[in-house]
Amino acid sequence: MLGLGPEETAVVRRRLVLLDGRPTELADSYYPREIARNTRLAEARKIPGGALTMLAELGYRPHSAEERVTARPSTKPEQDALDIQPEDWVMVLTRVLRTDTGTPIEATVMTMVADGRELRYKMIINEET
Repeated sequence: MLGLGPEETAVVRRRLVLLDGRPTELADSYYPREIARNTRLAEARKIPGGALTMLAELGYRPHSAEERVTARPSTKPEQDALDIQPEDWVMVLTRVLRTDTGTPIEATVMTMVADGRELRYKMIINEET
């Protein structure tokens, strides 16, 4: 998703999202090592203002996003992390953020408990950015 060559690596930030104290989502965000190296993106702590703010500060302003949503049976590690049963399914949202030149700067995989989940989008199109 990041278009990395065979010798290139990525930095991953892994998060467990809770709602009312219950796990609801696993979120893994990947950044090209060349972008994340020696920044807060490569540290295991919160980023003030979030990762998108940090990327913009580094000169990598997100311009477009491409998303894909799928549903599938959960895996054993997902069942353990999300406290769900073997017969439960998950929804997986995959997102790639790109700069205005098309350079991929972030790839995120969000694995969500599918029970009663609804995805809703609102998009604002701004041709000036």
